[in-house]
Amino acid sequence: MGIDPVKAFLVLFAAVLVQVSVLSAYTLFGGTADVVLVTLLSIALLRGSVFGAAAGFGAGLLLDVAHLETLGFTSLLLTVAGFWIGRYGETTARDRFHAPYTSVAVVTVLYAFGALALRFVLGESAPADLVVSALPGNLLLNLLLTLPVYALVRRMFPPLAASDRVREVRLLGQ
Repeated sequence: MGIDPVKAFLVLFAAVLVQVSVLSAYTLFGGTADVVLVTLLSIALLRGSVFGAAAGFGAGLLLDVAHLETLGFTSLLLTVAGFWIGRYGETTARDRFHAPYTSVAVVTVLYAFGALALRFVLGESAPADLVVSALPGNLLLNLLLTLPVYALVRRMFPPLAASDRVREVRLLGQ
């Protein structure tokens, strides 16, 4: 598993470049596609919570530096997204057909409202009407990106051996 972090960095770096240089300039259906989010969720779903959180932090840091925004803003949101979708993949639905679509749909909505709430806490301007009006377009575009991105990421990160996966969830104290 020593080569997985290098592959994840290269895939996420390419996704950040595509996001910053191409996709952020175009709006379709009132929203923009977020290839970094879809790629991160695909990696986290296949590799787990800790790997997803680390990949989310790195991708968020790259996005923050590329956009010259508040350093750590996107990192925080993508770290939480990578962790929770990795945990979802570890415990319930890694091999199910609907798992990537469910993950992308839920996290796209939570990411938008999380960014809105975090901007509010930081005292930055955050027009909620723009976020809500762009959300259906963002959701549709991210769901359209899910199939090709997940297929590519799955080829690069084949399923782990049974010994490397989490078998069951145990409650503390049992």
